[in-house]
Amino acid sequence: MKAMSLSQFLQPGMDYTELKIQENRSISMAMIDGTLIQNNVSAGGGLLSRTFKNGVWGLASSPIINPDSMKEVIRKAAANAEYLSIRANKGKVLLPSNTASGDYQYFTRKTLWTSQQKSDFLKELDAYIVAKYPDLTTRTLSYSQLEMDKHIINTENSELHSMTPRSFIAIVLNITHNGEPLQHHEVVGGLGQFEDNFSDPKDLFASIDSIYQILMDKKNAVFAQPGTFDVVLDSKLAGILAHEAIGHTTEADLVINGSIAGDYLNQVVASPLVTMIDIAHTWDGILCPVPVFIDDEGTTAEDCMIIENGVLKNFMQNKESAERLGQPLTGNARAFSFSDEPLIRMRNTIVVPGQDKLSEMIASIENGYYLITPSNGQADMTSEFMFGVTLGYEIKNGKLGSPIKETTISGVAFDLLKTVSMVSDDMNWTSSGMCGKKQPIPVGMGGPALKCKVNVGGKK
Repeated sequence: MKAMSLSQFLQPGMDYTELKIQENRSISMAMIDGTLIQNNVSAGGGLLSRTFKNGVWGLASSPIINPDSMKEVIRKAAANAEYLSIRANKGKVLLPSNTASGDYQYFTRKTLWTSQQKSDFLKELDAYIVAKYPDLTTRTLSYSQLEMDKHIINTENSELHSMTPRSFIAIVLNITHNGEPLQHHEVVGGLGQFEDNFSDPKDLFASIDSIYQILMDKKNAVFAQPGTFDVVLDSKLAGILAHEAIGHTTEADLVINGSIAGDYLNQVVASPLVTMIDIAHTWDGILCPVPVFIDDEGTTAEDCMIIENGVLKNFMQNKESAERLGQPLTGNARAFSFSDEPLIRMRNTIVVPGQDKLSEMIASIENGYYLITPSNGQADMTSEFMFGVTLGYEIKNGKLGSPIKETTISGVAFDLLKTVSMVSDDMNWTSSGMCGKKQPIPVGMGGPALKCKVNVGGKK
């Protein structure tokens, strides 16, 4: 996106106003059984201005990026705020401020690959699969990349220019066993453009081998028994639990609108072994999958300690919620496209690793399950959840047993967290999904494995 000087458009004495230029660029490529069926490149962008006046927002946007358009969206946003403020009649409301400026553009430093080179990369992966595993019924390889390029200023003299890319390759393998279709997949990649995450197809051969071996295991899968069991939730399930069932309940806009977490602030909501953080940008000295240094309101992004040693400590905030609740800003205002208003959104939500070994956690269970890979799930503002589980194993007498057929787990997350008795010492991230709260947004999630009690769906 071409750089432009924006400060000239926000004059002293204006009501609080933001101006954003944003362009999202996407690449997608898909191959089924060796045939390239999709190869798309798209880009879209424009302007957004927001003005806050006496407790209400006025917004205006335009897909046209030029000085005249900038002046017009600012004028319209101010006029909308003026109109609404008169009718809302809330009186004088001042937003909190945490001014920040910075340039965070993660363009690759490597030579960009052509579309043909990326297609050839997928073809080499496909050739490996065909040669080594001819018994597969279908195989799907897909590549996706999203670049979010933003330039934001406000009347507090905050200014952000960021370009945050992420790229992934998904590998999906299918077989048929006794007339039943079986599938498993893995997604590799993360922060960065294609050239940052992929260089040689051979680097992904081990992932393909692992997916195939899991498919072979699934041939012998048994039904889980229904009921409440001691389980080990692997890091992917711990991550989705942290995001879906706890994270959303502690977004301050949802707290204001009735989330159960509003009743639990400074109360014990989990085992003392559980600490949960929404991380802004850096964990253990390494950039997180979705680094946010300055949010879409020009606020310095801070880590938000949601749960500390079992006690609910904080909610994630934007400017408006922080003013209403009298709590510190956290920098969680994020928007997906140029015309989207910034909402309170998670960034990189994790359970902090503990001190236990995964092997010891499994060995401590006499009759239960090791649950590894989630599918889609859902949770509500009471923290009640239901998640699909696509890969798991029985635990019998402290040892892994048969794989189990796909199942579900359910419960109330704040109750589940109180049963956590062991937390592994490793840390794993997932970041290929999009969170969908009114608008999609890239997020990271992860953590260690958790030993806890949960309700498992099954068949007697």
